[in-house]
Amino acid sequence: MALERRADRSESFGEALLGEVLDRAHELPPHLIGPLVTTVMTRLGGRRPQVLLQDYGQLLLAPLTGEGLAGGPPQVIDDSAAGRCFLDAVPVELPESDGVRMYLPLLDGGDQVGVMAVTLDGVDDDDRRLLLRISGLVADLLVTKHGYSDLFFGVRRSEPMSVAAEIQWSLLPPLAMIMPRVAVAGILEPAYDVAGDSFDYALNGDILHVVMIDAMGHGLDAATLATVVIGAYRHARRLGVGLSAIYDFMDRAVAKQFGLEHFVTAQMMQLDTITGRMQWVNAGHPPPILVRDHRVVRRLVAPTTLPVGLGGPKPRASSLELVRGDRVLCFTDGLIEEHERGGEEFGEHQLIEHVNRLEGSGRGIRAVTRSLSHTLKRARGGRTTDDATLLMVEWRG
Repeated sequence: MALERRADRSESFGEALLGEVLDRAHELPPHLIGPLVTTVMTRLGGRRPQVLLQDYGQLLLAPLTGEGLAGGPPQVIDDSAAGRCFLDAVPVELPESDGVRMYLPLLDGGDQVGVMAVTLDGVDDDDRRLLLRISGLVADLLVTKHGYSDLFFGVRRSEPMSVAAEIQWSLLPPLAMIMPRVAVAGILEPAYDVAGDSFDYALNGDILHVVMIDAMGHGLDAATLATVVIGAYRHARRLGVGLSAIYDFMDRAVAKQFGLEHFVTAQMMQLDTITGRMQWVNAGHPPPILVRDHRVVRRLVAPTTLPVGLGGPKPRASSLELVRGDRVLCFTDGLIEEHERGGEEFGEHQLIEHVNRLEGSGRGIRAVTRSLSHTLKRARGGRTTDDATLLMVEWRG
């Protein structure tokens, strides 16, 4: 009997390039990610490699430092080729005098870590395929090594950060998650001084769990209160209890730790990502807004209970059947209670007008949420005297 013919297992050029990253990833110190990217890009014939990371305010893409990496000033997200790549999460090719400058999105679970850039003499489909795969591995490396070093924190900061904000950012999940059936995107202002606002989410099987909170007060007191509430929420969520029981866990945790003089408004949601059925409990929070066909169709006004910590009655969960493509926008009161420059309170009506205007662009949830926050801040004259947080959920069906 003839020997069965075996598949070719020799290493191709492309496999060798990807293997360069994979083989060294396990024990690679964070500060050597840059030199590794440089080595791989050089083997591909690339020049001036860059790794650009999003700053905390989501305004700039700042270059990571490292041997062989090109430096330069931060690039403005709203006014650069790197920014177009970042916002739309797609490669951008820019012809230059000495070749083609390629910008590749650094994606991890739908979250945009930043952008990788390199210049090649010319670009074909093989280059595009390899660069996309390499950028995916680099994004994974950045996320994995992030917890081992302060290097990336420093690159992403364009101004000093308060201690309260430091605590809040350490609590947060990734600002965006884009999955086939559901997407989530959030943003906090002021990014470098946020204290009492926070959010959390988890995709457990087919169920998306979401919470947004606004802790009373400012500074470290608010940050400490928010930390306890998010911790209690995660504990209850991981026990697998329902929304009413989650509220009770959070309520008792705050009352026990701080007494009845402290409270937190909260919005808790659970979304079945298969059926689109959403349930939510409102504890003294502004009602969320439903966006359908790129227009605000209603405020999700429903029975509420007292804010967390005040011993409110057992909340009753409200429910809604979402339609494919629906988006639900949650926000804290700092967004609508701010006063315009020399004028009246900003108000929900202006929020809705801006949502309708930006939704008409047809852009993805991450870009819309970011643009909405920055647009609203400009409309308030650049002022944020209270935390102002947005969180948007899209059921993709």
